Amino acid sequence: MTAPLEGLRLVTVAHGTRTTAGNLVAAELTAAAGERLGVEATTSYVELCEPLLTDVVATTDRPTVVVPLLLSTGYHLRHDLPGSVAAAQRPELVRLGGALGPDPLLASAQVDRLREAGATPGQPVVMVAAGSSDPLATDDLEAAAALLAAAWGAPVRLATLSALGTRPEHVVRPGDAVSPYLLATGHFHRKARHDSLAAGASVVADVIGPHPRLVDLVCARATALVGTGRGRLLAG
Repeated sequence: MTAPLEGLRLVTVAHGTRTTAGNLVAAELTAAAGERLGVEATTSYVELCEPLLTDVVATTDRPTVVVPLLLSTGYHLRHDLPGSVAAAQRPELVRLGGALGPDPLLASAQVDRLREAGATPGQPVVMVAAGSSDPLATDDLEAAAALLAAAWGAPVRLATLSALGTRPEHVVRPGDAVSPYLLATGHFHRKARHDSLAAGASVVADVIGPHPRLVDLVCARATALVGTGRGRLLAG
């Protein structure tokens, strides 16, 4: 158990989806991380679901760490989220983290999902991500695919569902296993499954979801945001 960080508030921010079950993943992760850290924890979203991050941090009056539940760099991380923090009445109380990925803990969770879906050791894998128009996101995704290959012990190819990158129908081969690089269910999850199966995938794993390794990762990112500046942050 991690020692409580007295006086600190944890805020997570997920993209948001019109699929209720998808939004609940962020809420479950946040509650578990808050309980482990011993701090108040609030879930927020970029869009499509409330509360929005902008509203959550607008009037914050205590030291707050914001952990994005976003898997790679992109427009939201580089523009929307910093803008929300800058618009707060007391932005000096808020520390904003980066993307969750790439990270070995994510790869470990993906391996578990592949095994749960029935993928077999050595089976080639295609990692299917939502995609982004930001080239930095492509770098993150390629690094995440490399981490998954190392954890899975077999080749991993990358496909994206939008923007930059190659679509699943051009990457997935008959007999491949597919690992959706997605936190929660929703439009992209449904599309990843449909397109991958249509291309001949034999196994499509579930989304990463509220996996214990993700709770570990959120806690680690929150603690790192406090970091060596903990005293200054908690003092406001």
